[in-house]
Amino acid sequence: MHPSIEARSWIERLQLAPHPEGGYYREIYHSPRYLRDPDILATHGGPRRSATSIYFLLPEGDVSRLHQLLSDEIWYHHFGRAVRVHLFHPDGRYEARELGLPDIADREPQLLVPAGTVFGAELVPGEGVDFALVGCMVTPGFDFRDFALVSRDELVPRFPNQQDVIERLT
Repeated sequence: MHPSIEARSWIERLQLAPHPEGGYYREIYHSPRYLRDPDILATHGGPRRSATSIYFLLPEGDVSRLHQLLSDEIWYHHFGRAVRVHLFHPDGRYEARELGLPDIADREPQLLVPAGTVFGAELVPGEGVDFALVGCMVTPGFDFRDFALVSRDELVPRFPNQQDVIERLT
């Protein structure tokens, strides 16, 4: 499915490109400072920028496929439809949280995805425009060496009660 005219307008205006996990993105900030402490060197295999930030647009019919980062990621809702972020925590917990304007009690305008958590996202069905624009800040900064897509074969045995979500997001 191709993005709508309005979504394409935002993609062009913000100069977004397709992201390997789905959706569209553009890096808008990367810190000039690097973290080189022993913990970062051990977990990330080398120094990383202290922080990076992107725009991320998720159109109707697309998902942010399940993936995992070595760093914390904070999502900020900027515009459009609310997003449901599915979190598969390393300790075996699953939770779904909604990112959007806090007009509904359980919706948050920003949320943290802790390092090591497998996660993915999809639009909340049936409300508003047909896309969401969010910002994502990663610390230590994002590097594709620290990014891994996760397969359903890896996740379903650990989270069999969420098989339908896992299938949608892989």
